Amino acid sequence: MIRYALICDHAHDFESWFASSASFEDQAKRGFVTCPVCNSAKVERAIMAPNVARTDLGPKGPGPAVEAPVPAAAAPASAPAPVALMSEKEQAFREMVAALHRHVSENAEHVGKRFADEALKIHHGEAEERAIYGEATPDDARMLHEEGVEFLPLPRLPGSGN
Repeated sequence: MIRYALICDHAHDFESWFASSASFEDQAKRGFVTCPVCNSAKVERAIMAPNVARTDLGPKGPGPAVEAPVPAAAAPASAPAPVALMSEKEQAFREMVAALHRHVSENAEHVGKRFADEALKIHHGEAEERAIYGEATPDDARMLHEEGVEFLPLPRLPGSGN
């Protein structure tokens, strides 16, 4: 059995047990997992810390619980240290993608959704040769590839679409 911390689309937290991860996914998809507060069926797993049993304590456990001493005059709580959500490599990658976007926007013409048509015209000599960028559907990209047009997808700008 797996215990999941869950949250509904109205931010109500609750827990529930499931036979497996697949069981949760199936029940949630079918609308069987609902919030006990508002009855919403839009429920997701919440972030939760793993519960790992210690094996170094033997089968009997740690014995009687001992509370840690509390200092009489506790120092004032300082602000928590910031936590890095991205590694240095990921930050460097995001900076490179942002630099690539700046370079393309400064050195190429944005043609928007006309990208496939313009690229094809340039390829066939029907339009002036120049650097362009824009949007293409998967079908457009497939057609351009089959026509022998050289192009590269531009990675999404960091932070866009998140």
